[in-house]
Amino acid sequence: MEFLLYLLLGACAGVLAGLFGVGGGMIIVPVLVFSFAAQGFAPEVLTHLAVGTSLATIVFTSINSVIAHHKRGAVIWPVVGWMTLGILVGTVLGGLTAAAIQGPMLQKIIGAFAIAMAIQMGFNLRPRAAGAIPGRGALGAAGGLIGWASAIFGIGGGSLTVPFLVWRSVPMQQAVATSAAGGLPIALAGAASFMATGWSQPALPEWSLGFVYLPAMVGIAATSMFFARLGAHLAHRLPALVLRRLFALLLLGVGLNFLL
Repeated sequence: MEFLLYLLLGACAGVLAGLFGVGGGMIIVPVLVFSFAAQGFAPEVLTHLAVGTSLATIVFTSINSVIAHHKRGAVIWPVVGWMTLGILVGTVLGGLTAAAIQGPMLQKIIGAFAIAMAIQMGFNLRPRAAGAIPGRGALGAAGGLIGWASAIFGIGGGSLTVPFLVWRSVPMQQAVATSAAGGLPIALAGAASFMATGWSQPALPEWSLGFVYLPAMVGIAATSMFFARLGAHLAHRLPALVLRRLFALLLLGVGLNFLL
């Protein structure tokens, strides 16, 4: 019964992620927090479990996305390469940072980020292009910051990487594709970091590898990859502005729930 719930969560996360064009982590983390709380998981570990499990599922969902974007020639691989150097370091540090934060406080931080994302999406705020793609050192530094934040929030980094690349005059299509490619090392390093930092936690439920809950990871990954395509298909048939604002309201509700 529990596994069926995760299959359903994966389907919902996949549809919403494809529909609204954001990584599934912004949906998976809050839903897993509520789900784990309902199952009676220990409060001191359930938020970290939700974040770590979200990052683990993004590993599977991002692979299809990277392959599809690569086939279209939209990924700027040199940018991905230099950002990945920073991403790997930043993501590990983000996992360590999250491990040092108490569960309730981590929920409030995620809630504040969800509200910020709701404002950005609701008002369609985007940076203006200013200058060319920076050098290797700046790309590595940007990757480090994006990886650090993504590991804390349990996301693939698209909501941070895309605005950064657009700001540096990368066309939107290439920014989205390059961000998708950068999301894979974020998810891999983040999931590994959460596994390591949670390995010795005594309050973890059975079937956990550190802060990654295997039944949820398998169930969500199994359905989210397929249903993300359905969401992307629906996105072309429904009004984009209305969808964006509806999702902004959803994120606002999630953020306020976590904060209050």
